[in-house]
Amino acid sequence: MYVCVCKGITDRQIKAAINDGASSLGQLRKALGVASQCGKCSVMTREILDEALSETPMINGLPQFYAAA
Repeated sequence: MYVCVCKGITDRQIKAAINDGASSLGQLRKALGVASQCGKCSVMTREILDEALSETPMINGLPQFYAAA
């Protein structure tokens, strides 16, 4: 689904950026440009981010990702 209409960014792109290490709205904005124009998508982007991070193991407040074997 499209989250950011201004930049044409989907929830899948946001989730992929999170899987690549983005762990804040600022990092997603830098990586994708999401929430950098009108800002209406920032709430949905934050919800996707929070949900993804709640499913990600954390150590010292940083997401921990493991390489696939």
